[in-house]
Amino acid sequence: MLQGKKILIGITGSIAAYKIITLVRLLVKANAEVRIVMTKNSADFVSPLVLSTLSKNNVLIHLANENEWSNHVMLGRWANIFLIAPLSCNTLAKMAYGLCDNLLMATYLSATCPVVVAPAMDEDMWHHPSTKNNLNTIRSYGNHVIDVTTGELGSGLIGEGRMAEPETIFNYLVEQIGRGHSLKNKKVLITAGPTYEAIDPVRFLGNRSSGKMGYAIAEAMYLQGADVTLVSGPSNEQIQFSGIQLIQVQTAKEMFDVSLKLFKKTDIAIMSAAVADYTPVEVANQKIKKKTNQLTLALTKTKDILATLGSIKKKHQYLVGFALETDHEMNNALIKLKAKNADCIVLNSLNDKSTGFGFNTNKITILNKDETVQQFQLKSKKAVAADIVSFIITQLYK
Repeated sequence: MLQGKKILIGITGSIAAYKIITLVRLLVKANAEVRIVMTKNSADFVSPLVLSTLSKNNVLIHLANENEWSNHVMLGRWANIFLIAPLSCNTLAKMAYGLCDNLLMATYLSATCPVVVAPAMDEDMWHHPSTKNNLNTIRSYGNHVIDVTTGELGSGLIGEGRMAEPETIFNYLVEQIGRGHSLKNKKVLITAGPTYEAIDPVRFLGNRSSGKMGYAIAEAMYLQGADVTLVSGPSNEQIQFSGIQLIQVQTAKEMFDVSLKLFKKTDIAIMSAAVADYTPVEVANQKIKKKTNQLTLALTKTKDILATLGSIKKKHQYLVGFALETDHEMNNALIKLKAKNADCIVLNSLNDKSTGFGFNTNKITILNKDETVQQFQLKSKKAVAADIVSFIITQLYK
């Protein structure tokens, strides 16, 4: 993601400066190279010594230190991106009007890389007309603004003006400079999670799928530069990157309809959702009461999404199916591969420990349409997602 990327952070005088400690740790852990410029006032809120230790680079505050000059021009040219966080109301005004009275502002005015700011201020300051005007002004210069959030502020009030959390800023930086190009301009459709088939207004037929695998694949695809649409059944998983389009559905029919519509403009489709095979013939309008010892439900088959897409697949389209099996795993997966006209099937078995629904790990085997088989060891679902995406890229460009 950010390995080898050069990230310059500018810190201004705000209580939110303490959050930059966590951000620096995240960036260094991602093998990014981090350098930091601070205003004099910001040192009252966060220790330069802590930041220099974590970033493994000297923190710069003054234009000159004894006989040494801080070369702001080279700093602005060195970075792949310049993040100013937290951005105080005072520094925002300086950016809008081009005032240059400290090292941070000198670096900003000479920067040739993209500039991103994460404002932090009290709610009344945030809503002041001059603040809004200054934000519009710096946007007109080409700067990017990470939206503030609502929460507890330094004043003790609850409201807008809170700086975005370090994880949010980290993901934003990944989106800006950390994505690959292997799948650039490729449109990818992914399904994830379970479907819920209503029995009455209270109850439904469902399964234990968490959606973890599908969400991980969506992010792995996005990090390789793809344009990703994720169609998800009910799930507690969250999308980490704003560039991924999330469409939420409930039923197998809803997932079928959305997938069929999107598939026409899709280059790669990955059907990882655990779609219900059957749905009730009738849905009761009112909650079914417990009146008898037995209850019989009439069920009918749902439409097979993978088979339908396989039947209309064009030569340029790549279709991936998933198979979760409990017995005769390889044989059943091979049957599915041929019957559904998929390009490959990702097989995992409930007989393998720590795999399947709800786990953070998975162990897969990929069966290719050329009858080759590739097995993978037990890994985190994020690592498994990366393996799947790498396999697909290899198939597309071999």
